[in-house]
Amino acid sequence: MCFVSRESAEGGGVIVEVDDKVAKVRNIKADSRPDSTWDSREKIVAFSFDYCYWSVDPEDPKYASQEMVFQDLGTSVLMGAFRGYNICLFAYGQTGSGKTYTMMGTPVSCHFGFHDRVSCSFKACSMVLFLEIYNERVRDLLKQSDHKKPYTLRVREHPETGPYVQGLSQHLVTDYKQVVELLEKGIAKRRQQFYLDLAGSERADPSYCKDRITEGANINKSLVTLGIVISTLAQNSQMFSSCQSINTLTSEGESSHGGSPSSGSSGGARRQAYIPYRDSILTWLLKDSLGGNSKTIMIATISPASSSYNETMSTLRYASNAKNIINKPRVNEDANVKLIRELREEIDRLKTMLLSFELRNSSPSWSDDRDGNLTELVLQNEMKVRVICWML
Repeated sequence: MCFVSRESAEGGGVIVEVDDKVAKVRNIKADSRPDSTWDSREKIVAFSFDYCYWSVDPEDPKYASQEMVFQDLGTSVLMGAFRGYNICLFAYGQTGSGKTYTMMGTPVSCHFGFHDRVSCSFKACSMVLFLEIYNERVRDLLKQSDHKKPYTLRVREHPETGPYVQGLSQHLVTDYKQVVELLEKGIAKRRQQFYLDLAGSERADPSYCKDRITEGANINKSLVTLGIVISTLAQNSQMFSSCQSINTLTSEGESSHGGSPSSGSSGGARRQAYIPYRDSILTWLLKDSLGGNSKTIMIATISPASSSYNETMSTLRYASNAKNIINKPRVNEDANVKLIRELREEIDRLKTMLLSFELRNSSPSWSDDRDGNLTELVLQNEMKVRVICWML
């Protein structure tokens, strides 16, 4: 959240205030009318989020630096990824509001990630992929091409892992310098768009050339679809939560009265609305991130200037809707690794049971048989773990 040169030149006032986890926007439409016709509460619109940052004036005590944002959001993203979760961090906001700087302003996240992993006494290896969606086409920003005209890649969907880009190049990296080099290489190959990625609600002017109009139309298509997807996911999540609450109350009521479940208790439940992920390449690729198996963070960047009131309100409404989406992330595990973990958990459980029987001093005839069976199960599971580890 900051002023750009255009906004400074316009001399517009600041209409945004950050109070802890609440962003407050002064309604300039209310300010333009006589005080007597507006309730004072209508002059301020408040939006609450998990985090709110003020980054207009570096001298302000409330000023949030890039490092502060990273400590709050970036560290949790990295640690979640290290633990095996799918992670998505994306920025949304109007042109010039700070999306690119927030996402790529400093290489601190890459450095932190590799330093943390190397300190754990094993070699850190990661794969880097870098793509761009431009005019509803996917381009690989890290692949060398002999063609003058950049070729486009197709989006596919795996039944288990979800949407992916077919043929997207993967680059092995072992330190943060390699990551930064690849990022710089990819950024240099990006199309110089009049609208930044995931831009706001700016409209294309008819005086611009045909390519600009086409570009604006495709970005607008992505944004409209993104808005519909976010809104529908939020509605479905709220509906699911409401149904769970109703079912819980119904079950408690039936158990307290000793009655049987009513056949019509769930009959009135509304069906989940269809989510049009495939209406846009952007939302298709973000399918799991927006409403599936992922820990997702949305960073909404806004301008504090009065001239950006409409775009600011639009962005905050987007973010407020997205806040209601409930994902169900799960750890991604190799099948063998998962089996080993489960066997070791079973071994620990059986050993605990053995110790418990020994402490109880039960009758010898019963206790010996029981202990013998448990000990045999422990030995069998330990043997399975050794065999799987050997095979790996």
